[in-house]
Amino acid sequence: MRKKIVAGNWKMNKTAEEAVALTSEVVNMIGDEVTGDVQVVLCVPSVYLTTLRQYLTGRVALGAQNCHEKASGAYTGEVSAPMLKSIGVQYVILGHSERRQYFNETNEQLAEKVNIALANNLTPIFCCGESLDLRQSGDFVGFVASQLTDSLFHLSPEEFGKIVIAYEPIWAIGTGLTASAAQAQEMHAALRQHIAAKYGPEVADNTTILYGGSANAQNAEELFACPDVDGGLIGGASLKSRDFTTVVKGVKN
Repeated sequence: MRKKIVAGNWKMNKTAEEAVALTSEVVNMIGDEVTGDVQVVLCVPSVYLTTLRQYLTGRVALGAQNCHEKASGAYTGEVSAPMLKSIGVQYVILGHSERRQYFNETNEQLAEKVNIALANNLTPIFCCGESLDLRQSGDFVGFVASQLTDSLFHLSPEEFGKIVIAYEPIWAIGTGLTASAAQAQEMHAALRQHIAAKYGPEVADNTTILYGGSANAQNAEELFACPDVDGGLIGGASLKSRDFTTVVKGVKN
């Protein structure tokens, strides 16, 4: 059975004091209110990773929001996969649409990031998704599938089995729009079929695919009820402990 995951992506938010308060609230609420085997991940700004690690439990794992494709070197301001591993990070978001848009990350560059994350025993949460223009006028399924092909399909079946996919319709991030449950299920099923065509049905069936398009306390349960939606990569709703906990509770085992 594939793993159920809800990952909170704080993006560039929270002061140090606020980060400690939010983490403590989430950990306590998850422990008191959430049953089942869902894995919760907090992907926090890198400056807080070491501080927040001490507040986490086995139910709540530590995640980073990015890493560099090189292990070390003259890359001022960047954070490497070995650095993340050395401080206890378990997950790392790669290829978020904001990284692709604002920092011009390419599929080829992301393939290198995936490689170095896996080499350091980090679990990549690999993001993929389409713009509103593609959704309305283009082959959006083919476009998103090509992101997997270009960045992940060089991996062996064993390596690919360590990847978590996060489908994030770019048109539904921070816009107030949300893909319907039917739209989310359609894309998740298509991606699973695409994976099966490369790696076979067993690998595809065991791949966790998260929904990452403005899932919130109101729509999470409906989205997570879709057979190919295995949890979520949560943005805005992860910044409030009650909203985030309600999203996590929307995952049914």
